[in-house]
Amino acid sequence: MAGLQSSNPVFGNAPTLKQGQTFGAPGFPSAGQVEDIYRTPQRLTMDDVVVKTGILLGIIVVTGAAAWVGNAPQGLVFGAALAGFALALVNIFKRQVSPPLVIAYAACEGVFLGGISKLYNDAYSGIALQAAVATSAIFGAVLYAFTSGKLKATPQFTKIVTGAFVGLFALVIVNALMAWIGGGSGLGIRSGGGIAILFSIAFIVVGSLTFVLDFDQAQRMVAAGVDERESWRISFGLVVGLVWLYLEVLRLLSYLNRR
Repeated sequence: MAGLQSSNPVFGNAPTLKQGQTFGAPGFPSAGQVEDIYRTPQRLTMDDVVVKTGILLGIIVVTGAAAWVGNAPQGLVFGAALAGFALALVNIFKRQVSPPLVIAYAACEGVFLGGISKLYNDAYSGIALQAAVATSAIFGAVLYAFTSGKLKATPQFTKIVTGAFVGLFALVIVNALMAWIGGGSGLGIRSGGGIAILFSIAFIVVGSLTFVLDFDQAQRMVAAGVDERESWRISFGLVVGLVWLYLEVLRLLSYLNRR
């Protein structure tokens, strides 16, 4: 288990878990030990991850609501999408996690999600709420399955889920290139037809299972006693996955509404 890694690229620069420490404090600390404690960074806890994730999701909801209610122009919406993508890359490859940059990412994604959700909702009334509820339900179900031990990040599970997700994502890229070069619908996996619906369902199922790898990574980072600051990295990774999942669910629901 110690060698497993999440497929989420956000965790690529996370502190190595091979150097995890064990802690114990028998008896009463001396004055020097107390001083060392106050100079030592706080250890990561799962509560830190929950709080930071809640903060980021709150920012997304607030900025998203502002973009929706304010009827943000498309230029601002897609500009926020590009800024969010750029910030995501910076945060992924930045060795030292930066809370301000993570918060900025959440703000940009909120504007983008608020604007794009309104466009979908104008076309299919109620679809944004349906997508939000479905996304929450899927995330909650995977979290329950992980905490109850029904889903475990075993080496075989990790290999299968990672390979399947990479393969499906590669198909999306190939489809986009074929559509751009040929001017048609490419492989048809984003055309809204039967094939597109099946592909989207498969993408959602496999993508949702990658949360198991993220939960496992977070759990092992907590056990390793890494710096509390790393809670921002874990929360950022979870939010990136939730944003992707929401957009994919929104896309699937739009396909179903067309029919």
